Amino acid sequence: MPDSAANGGSPTGRWAKVIDHTRCIGCHACTTACKSENEVPLGVTRTYVKYADVGTFPAARRAFQVTRCNQCDDAPCTTACPTRAMFRRPDGIVDFDKSICIGCKACIAACPYDAIFINPDDHSAEKCNFCAHRIDMGLEPACVTVCPTEAIIVGDLDDPESKVSQYVGRDPVSVRRPEKETHPKLFYKGAHQATLDPLAAVRPGGGLYMWSEQPEGPHEVGSGQPHAMGTDGRHGPNSSAAAILSYDVSHTAPWDWRVSLYTLTKGVSAGVYLAALLLCLLGGLAWQGGTWLTLTPLLGLAALALTGGLLIWDLEHPKRFLLIFTRPHMKSWLVRGAFVIAGYGAALTAHLAAGLVGGAGAAEWTRWLAWAGAPLAGMTAVYTAYLFAQARARDLWQNPLLPPHFLVQAVLAGGAALMLFPSLGGSAALGRLVGLTAAAHLLLVLAELTLTHATAHAALAARNMVRGRYAPWFWSGILLVTLAAALTVSPLAGAWVAPLIGIAALAGLLAHEHAYVQAGQSVPLA
Repeated sequence: MPDSAANGGSPTGRWAKVIDHTRCIGCHACTTACKSENEVPLGVTRTYVKYADVGTFPAARRAFQVTRCNQCDDAPCTTACPTRAMFRRPDGIVDFDKSICIGCKACIAACPYDAIFINPDDHSAEKCNFCAHRIDMGLEPACVTVCPTEAIIVGDLDDPESKVSQYVGRDPVSVRRPEKETHPKLFYKGAHQATLDPLAAVRPGGGLYMWSEQPEGPHEVGSGQPHAMGTDGRHGPNSSAAAILSYDVSHTAPWDWRVSLYTLTKGVSAGVYLAALLLCLLGGLAWQGGTWLTLTPLLGLAALALTGGLLIWDLEHPKRFLLIFTRPHMKSWLVRGAFVIAGYGAALTAHLAAGLVGGAGAAEWTRWLAWAGAPLAGMTAVYTAYLFAQARARDLWQNPLLPPHFLVQAVLAGGAALMLFPSLGGSAALGRLVGLTAAAHLLLVLAELTLTHATAHAALAARNMVRGRYAPWFWSGILLVTLAAALTVSPLAGAWVAPLIGIAALAGLLAHEHAYVQAGQSVPLA
C-alpha cells in the first residue's frame, strides 16, 4: 500500500478499487461497516449492495453489485461544486469538506452514479471517500477489512505490482457508464450488465423489494426500468435478458420546485430588459419614456431579487451563500452565474439611477449603459443551460438547443410581464413580440421532442415529461403558451386582453419549466 501524507499531501500513488463479483455473496457487511465507521445516519448510505434476478426459472441467477462513489479521475462533482467542498486529492481520492459545503446539491445533480447525498443530520453533501482518514493512517477502508470473501481490493493503480493494477491490467473488468468519460477508478470483475446499467432490470411491481418497500414521494426516484417491454420492443429494459430488481435503494431528486420557479423569475428579470430594449430599437417604445427609464430596471431588479431569494432558500446552508463569492470555484457554472447575476444587477441599478435622476441626458445615459446591460441580460438568461449541462448525470439537459431556448423564453417572459401594465397593454409592437417569441418557444419544444434522443436515459426522461408523472404540467404549459400566442393575433386583442396574455404566457412557461426540470431528474442512475 502506498504511503499518503495527512490531508492528502504528497502521496506516492493513485488509489483505485476493484470489486470481484465472482466472490461477492451479497452479505451487506460492507454496508454496515461503512455506516459504523463513518457514522452514516439511517435512511442514507455511502455504499450498499444491489440485487437483480436474471433469467427465468429454472435458468435463473441472482446478481449483486456493490454501489458507491467511483472515485473518478475527471469527477463532475468537483467541477460543479461552487466552493471546492468536493475535491480530488493528489492521490486520486475524491473527498469532501463539510465545513464549506453550502448544500446547493450541484454535486448530486452532476454525479452520473447517484453516489452523493445530503446528510440529514448536518445538511451537508456526503459520499464514500475511500475511508480517507484510515488511508492516511496506513489502514485499509472499513469495507475491505470486513469483507468475508475478500471481494473488495484496493491499491495503487500506478503500481504494476499491486493487486488492483494486476486485476485491471489482466482480467476483464467493467466500469459503470463509461460514456460519461469520468474515468472511474472503481472496477467491477464479473458483474452482470443487468446490475451495471440502471435501466437493464425492471422495477418490481407492488411497490416492494425483497426486504423492504419501495420509497414513495414527490421527489423519490425509484430504481430500475419502470416500464416492462412493450409489444413494439420499445420503452423496456436495456437488455434482452429477463432481469428484475430484487433489492435496491432509491434516491431523491436534488432540485425541487424552487429551481423550477427560479428559471422563470430569472427569465423575467433578463427578458424585461431585452424585450424593452428591442422595442426601443424598433421604434415601439420611447427612449425617453418612463417604461424604459424606470419601469424596466425596477421590474428587472424585483425579479432578480426574487431569483436570489429562491436560490438562497434552496441551499441546505443558506447562511453560507457568501462563500460563492469569497471562495469561488470558477469552473462551476453556479459560481459563474452568480457573478453574471451580480453584474446584471449592477447594470440595472445604474440604469435605474440614471432614470430617477432624469434630465435631458437620462435617455442617452441608458442607451450607453445598454452596451453592458444587453450582454449581461443575455448571459443571465442562458447561463442556466450551461449549469444544467454541467449536471452530467441528467441526459435530458445535455441539449445544444437549450441556450437559444432559454434566451427565447426570457424574452417571452419579459414581454409577458410588461403586458401586465395598463400603460403598455395596448402596444401592438409588444403584442407582436410576445406572439413571435411564444411561437418560437413552441417550435423549439417541438424540435426537442421530435429529435431522436441520444440515450435511453434522455428518452425515458422525455417520456416522463410528456406521458408520465409530469405530463399534466407539460401539456398545461403548452396549452397556456398557445393560448397567449393565439390571443396576440386575435381580433379581440387590445388593452383589456393584454393582462390575460401576460398571465397565460407566464403560467405556461412556469408549468413547462417545472415539467422539464423535474423530468430531467426522474431517471434512476444507480
